[in-house]
Amino acid sequence: MAEDDQTKRSEGEPSLDPSLDERKETRVRVPDRRAGGQGRIPRYLRDGDNALALAGRVFTSRFRSLRDRFNRDFMQRTLHIGVSARIFHPAAGAKGLLSKNLQYLEESIAQWVMSRDVLVFMIPTVNTNGLLHPSNITLRHYARHLDGLVLQGGADVAPQTYSETPTRPEWSGDRARDVYELELLHEFVDAGKPVLGVCRGCQLINVAFGGTLHQDVATDMPQALAHVHDMYDAHRHAIMFPKGSSLGRMFPKVEQAMVNSIHHQAVKDLGRDIRIEAVSEPDGIIEAIRYLRANFVMGLQWHPEFHRAGGVDLLDCTPVLDEFLRAARETRL
Repeated sequence: MAEDDQTKRSEGEPSLDPSLDERKETRVRVPDRRAGGQGRIPRYLRDGDNALALAGRVFTSRFRSLRDRFNRDFMQRTLHIGVSARIFHPAAGAKGLLSKNLQYLEESIAQWVMSRDVLVFMIPTVNTNGLLHPSNITLRHYARHLDGLVLQGGADVAPQTYSETPTRPEWSGDRARDVYELELLHEFVDAGKPVLGVCRGCQLINVAFGGTLHQDVATDMPQALAHVHDMYDAHRHAIMFPKGSSLGRMFPKVEQAMVNSIHHQAVKDLGRDIRIEAVSEPDGIIEAIRYLRANFVMGLQWHPEFHRAGGVDLLDCTPVLDEFLRAARETRL
């Protein structure tokens, strides 16, 4: 009789046994998985979407976000440029501050580099064997953490550094500074960082790779123009760029330019893998060089920091600074 009653009831009529109705509901209901809620596919997804397609789009979106963030951080982070120190050696009998070894930089060189919105740091000499304040910091640490190096002008390069004897006592140069800057130069080159040498820095780059110098231009080449004068940074002469030089490519519309001239030494025999980038007119004294086995290692015999940006009398050397800083940006890790 119970079975007959069960058979006769319509499908919509409730059962006398509630548990039976629950089991039946569980058995026959098919949930709408696009209706939303936990465990269901959201309605906003595309028809036919699957986990693999969605994961691909998520990965692409994350990659774009990380790429954009990297580009912002990489391109907008301020460059850190090191400048080698000039060294003041105290004379015998000096007192007070003048009795100390001093390290300093000339204001104009720092301001010239900072004109392109970069941070400048003077790099001091290091002494791991110092009696008062020993340190484990070396010049290699500076080369690793800075983005480029500027070798500023100053005292003569010692003839001893390129295996010669001074022909006059006043041309003995600064051997202590040579040792410091040569190590600094090689550490930056080994680290793949760009180097720009100014005046003495140009001469040091040549010597670092086995070249020599004229100890005194006027003595070695009496027919040459005066390359040093009491007018100091106001003294100038013309230069030209040899065909194929990178300076020539930086200044494609310049056949002859004027630069200041404040040096009595000059590059003589070229070092290994050194190319001439500029010579003075008409005497042919080497005025700029480039080391070819590195991305950017260049020396300028003149002082670009004394040239006015956008000036018409002296060569505007901003393109040289910009190429140096581009190299610093490109070699940064």
